[in-house]
Amino acid sequence: MSILGRLSFKDQAFKLRESAILDATTRTLASKGFDLMTMDDVALEVGISKPSLYKHFKSKEDLAGAAMIRLLDGALTFVDALPASQTPIEKLRALLEWAMRVRLDGGLPFLPSTNAQVRQMLTRNLRYVAAVLKLNSQLKKIVQAAKKAGQLRTDLPDDVILFSYYARTCDPAVDYLQLYAKLDNDAIVKHMLSVCFDGMGT
Repeated sequence: MSILGRLSFKDQAFKLRESAILDATTRTLASKGFDLMTMDDVALEVGISKPSLYKHFKSKEDLAGAAMIRLLDGALTFVDALPASQTPIEKLRALLEWAMRVRLDGGLPFLPSTNAQVRQMLTRNLRYVAAVLKLNSQLKKIVQAAKKAGQLRTDLPDDVILFSYYARTCDPAVDYLQLYAKLDNDAIVKHMLSVCFDGMGT
């Protein structure tokens, strides 16, 4: 039985509304960014009153934090489900593909912003920090395994590879390709994966 199935009707409705709020928050963050997003924007997007929104989240900081935690939880679930038969580099490609498809569908990148206020807000969120540390730990193990297998450069520090990898989830090239190039999402993902893992040289 699912978690929702074990809840009362009232609690199910509350959880479903909260999910809709986070969907709306994600869309608003993706289109407006944190600085321009307001609680009114999210309430309007969901179709509820602002007092109803405040029953779930007390501030836009809470909203943004919850949206990012949901993204990271999704990434962790995806990594845990990767087949053991996949090579380390195949696992890294698969997760990056998942992240880019989430983003192309209106989701958020792993690195939400270079805005100092957003970074400080998220680093004060203990659940967010715990999820980041867990994902980073799992990916570092995959990077180290890829190095050992000769699939990644051993002269590059693990953190250089990891943060370069995370940056691919917020590469503005994805947005420009979606807006201006005559490419569908499958083609964008294919080409961006090739650039990341194969480079642009012949």
